[in-house]
Amino acid sequence: MIPFLDLKSINQQYRDELILAVSKVIDSGWYIGGSELNSFEYEFASYCGAKHAIGVGNGLDALSLTIRAWIAMGKLKEGDEVIVPSNTFIATILAVTEHKLTPILVEPDPKTYNLCPYKLKRAITNKTRLVMPVHLYGRAADMPAIMDIANKYSLLVLEDAAQAHGAELHGKRVGTWGDASGFSFYPGKNLGAIGDAGAVTTGDSELETMIRSLGNYGSTRKYEHKYQGVNSRLDEIQAAVLRVKLKYLDIEISKRRKAAKIYLEHIHNPLIYLPELGNKDNVWHLFVVRTAKRAELQQHLEKHNIQSLIHYPIPPHRQGAYRQTGKVSYPLTDSIHNEVLSLPMGPTLPIDDIEYISAICNDFR
Repeated sequence: MIPFLDLKSINQQYRDELILAVSKVIDSGWYIGGSELNSFEYEFASYCGAKHAIGVGNGLDALSLTIRAWIAMGKLKEGDEVIVPSNTFIATILAVTEHKLTPILVEPDPKTYNLCPYKLKRAITNKTRLVMPVHLYGRAADMPAIMDIANKYSLLVLEDAAQAHGAELHGKRVGTWGDASGFSFYPGKNLGAIGDAGAVTTGDSELETMIRSLGNYGSTRKYEHKYQGVNSRLDEIQAAVLRVKLKYLDIEISKRRKAAKIYLEHIHNPLIYLPELGNKDNVWHLFVVRTAKRAELQQHLEKHNIQSLIHYPIPPHRQGAYRQTGKVSYPLTDSIHNEVLSLPMGPTLPIDDIEYISAICNDFR
C-alpha cells in the first residue's frame, strides 16, 4: 500500500539529529521555557521574516490566543464580526466562536479554494473587525488584495497559516502579511513536530507580550496574574525537534513541488479536476483533486493499493457544532467538500510511486 503520508520515512531522514536533540533536552533537566524554545522562536521568526514568533501548544491555540489578546487590548469585543472562508477546517471558526465573536462565512475562489477578495469585500459590514484568510492546502491566499481591503476598512488580519509554512507571495512569506499569523506544527504538517505544537508570528511587540502572558496563565512574572489566561506553551522537546526539521524545510518544499509537477504533467483524465501549479505561493501541503465520482475514484485507488484521504468531508456549516450557520446556503463550499480527494504527497514519496498513482488515475472511468 502506498501511504497517503509516510511520516516514519520523513523523520527517519533526520533520526540521528532528532535523537541527539531530544537527548540534549532530557539531559538538561529543563523542559519548559528554555533555550531550545528561545532558539526556535528566533529561528522561525527569521525564516518567516517576522519580528516575533511565540511558541504555543497547537495551531488552534495560536489563533485563539491572538484573538484573546486583541480582546484584552481593546481591539475586539463580543459580537464583533469576523470574516472567514466557509470551506476551512473547523479550527479556524472555533477560534472565533470561543470568544463570542460572530463568524461570517464567505465562499472561496473556485480556482484556488482560498478566500475570494471580491466576496470578502461584499461581506464587510459596520460590525466587521477581523479577517482570517486561510492558506488552504499549502497555497497562499491573495494577500495583497486582502490587505488592500483590510487597510481600506481598518480591519485586523489574522492569517491561518497552519498548512503553508514557507509559502511566498512577491518574495514575502506567509506569516508576515497580516497583523499576526497562526501556525500549526501538527506531525503531518510540512514542518511537523512529534506531537502537538504551534506558533504565532507578528510584528506587533505589544501583541507579542500579551500573547506570551495569556499563554502562561495570564502571567508575566511568576505567581502574579494580571489576566485570566490559559496554559499553552511549546515545550523544549518539540522546540528541539522543530529546530532540526526547520533546517530542511526548504529542501522538503522543493521535493513537494517536484512531486506536484509530476502529478500535473502525468494525470490527464477529464473526470479529474487538477489544481493549478502556481509558483512559490504553493508549498503543496496537500495535493487535492476534484471529481464528481469521488467515492468511486477512492475505491479505484484503494483497489490498486493507494491510500487517499478527504480534506474535508463535512464543511463547518454542516457540522453539529454550527447548526445555526447551516441555515445559510454555501453551494460552492458544499460542492468542494463533496468532490475533493487528496492524493499521496510528501517529500519522501518516490517518483515511481507518483507516476504509478498518475497512471491509475488515468485508468479511472
